[in-house]
Amino acid sequence: MKIENTKAQMRKGILEFCILKIISRGEVYASDMLTELKDAKIMVVEGTLYPLLTRLRKGGLLDYSWKESSSGPPRKYYELTEKGFQFLEMMSSTWHELKESTDLILNTKA
Repeated sequence: MKIENTKAQMRKGILEFCILKIISRGEVYASDMLTELKDAKIMVVEGTLYPLLTRLRKGGLLDYSWKESSSGPPRKYYELTEKGFQFLEMMSSTWHELKESTDLILNTKA
């Protein structure tokens, strides 16, 4: 088994959570999300991000608005809906439970 495949699966599993957290801070442009994710070493490409954003929008978790850009065509900015904030809160709770459980196992000496 290759470690890169395992790392990719782990990243993929938390990508939705990270995207919702980024958007929860305020309106954000997809390109800025990509930059933040890459800076955090969660490698993602546009071909992964845009379908996920569409799925989250269709699920009622986020919405978008078009804003004029001084450097080209209007840009689509994403923001969380009330349902999105509630969902993120539930995901955060689950994340903390999983982290505590994992830390307990990882820190237990044989």
